[in-house]
Parts: sequence; C-alpha cells; structure tokens
Amino acid sequence: MDKETGTENSFVRALGRRKTAAARVRLMPSGTGVITVNDRPLKNYFTLFELQDAVRAPLRTVGKEDVFDISICVAGGGIRGQAEAARHGIARALIKWNADLRKSLKAEGFLRRDPRAKERKKPGLKRARRAPQWSKR
Repeated sequence: MDKETGTENSFVRALGRRKTAAARVRLMPSGTGVITVNDRPLKNYFTLFELQDAVRAPLRTVGKEDVFDISICVAGGGIRGQAEAARHGIARALIKWNADLRKSLKAEGFLRRDPRAKERKKPGLKRARRAPQWSKR
C-alpha cells in the first residue's frame, strides 16, 4: 500500500547485495516472465548461461518463472557479483510478495547475504596476506 496516494503498488521492490555489487529489483506480479537488467534483456547483460541461471534460480525454486516481469538495476562489483546480488534481490522481493515462500528460498540459501569480500591490504605485505619473498643472502 502506497502511503502517499493510498493505492496498491503494482510492483514489489527489494535490494540484493554481494561483495561491492548492489541490485535494486522491481517485481511486477502481472507479467510474462521478462527480465531486464539495466534496461537490457537478461541474455544481453549476463552472456554466460551460468549467470543467467543464477538470476532465475529463486523463481525456479518457487515455480513462478512466467508469472513476473522483473526489472533489475545493478551497480558496482564484477559481473558474477552483480548476478548473485540480483539473485539475492529477487529472493527478497519474492518474500515481500508472499511470505509463505520464505521456507523454500531459505532452504536453498538465497536469502543469506554472502559476507565474503576482498580483505584489505596490510602494511609491509604485498597483498592482504602475501609476504615479500624471503631470501637467505
């Protein structure tokens, strides 16, 4: 329910994250299964089938692949992080749409925000943990 106008929203919003990528998801319930990412079709944005499959995974889990039109706006990170952020956002939007789907999505691990991120570089080291090569002489 929209607070300002008092009308029912025609879509559900959610935010998904992974590493430094963030995906804003809009789920439109009266749709045909079209997914757009940054105003481009899913197949054009995520060219690898594995990434397309990851984005569609929450919909396949709940059996609602052709029920929603989904608009995703992703920013930051790399292509894999963006795909996983989109997956997280779609799962969260599905929960807002219907709370009964939570159990099946949680069992698949789609609601967990993956906390792994790049560790910061430490002083005196080449990378986060890589020490300079030791030489005896």
